[in-house]
Amino acid sequence: MAKNNKKIDVSRRKFLLAATSATGAVGVCALGVPFVSSMSPSEKAKAAGAPVEYDITQVPKGELKTAEWRGQPVWILNRTEEMLSSLNDKEILTDPESKSPQQPKNCQNATRSIKPNLLVMVGICTHLGCSPTPKLNNGGEMGKNWEGGFFCPCHGSKFDLAGRVYKGSPAPTNLVIPPYRYSDDKTIIIGESEPKKG
Repeated sequence: MAKNNKKIDVSRRKFLLAATSATGAVGVCALGVPFVSSMSPSEKAKAAGAPVEYDITQVPKGELKTAEWRGQPVWILNRTEEMLSSLNDKEILTDPESKSPQQPKNCQNATRSIKPNLLVMVGICTHLGCSPTPKLNNGGEMGKNWEGGFFCPCHGSKFDLAGRVYKGSPAPTNLVIPPYRYSDDKTIIIGESEPKKG
């Protein structure tokens, strides 16, 4: 039997092994890029959570307008002096001081707003996610003691003109106030908090 006496070129073997390993690593990275990038949110998803600007001059005194933020209706109510005075009856409310965290700290006050007249609030009931109906006028079909607010026809939850829930309502908490700030006297940005000072 004849022996193969060819000399093995060790340096060439090391080079081929390194080249093959490098090519394989590049291939694995190239295959991994689509999978990793698929985990990043799409532009549509980013836009859905993006802050929304709203021109508050479009909301006359005593009226309510709707914006959309994160796929949710956001109500903007320009309250009159009469509407603001109706917020004093705290005996009928579950959480009159808004101690539960349904609002940013800068809205944890009697009006649940940055400026007293302008209420910015998510229009979704905190009971089962239905949409309450604005019943802004006194009395009417809501009865003589009704001073204006929001009524959820699904299960009967009632909220005042600051979105605070009435005692005995199925809704466990006040309506949610989203983070928002004023960019100027005419514009609010829903989805952004006031910048921290200091």
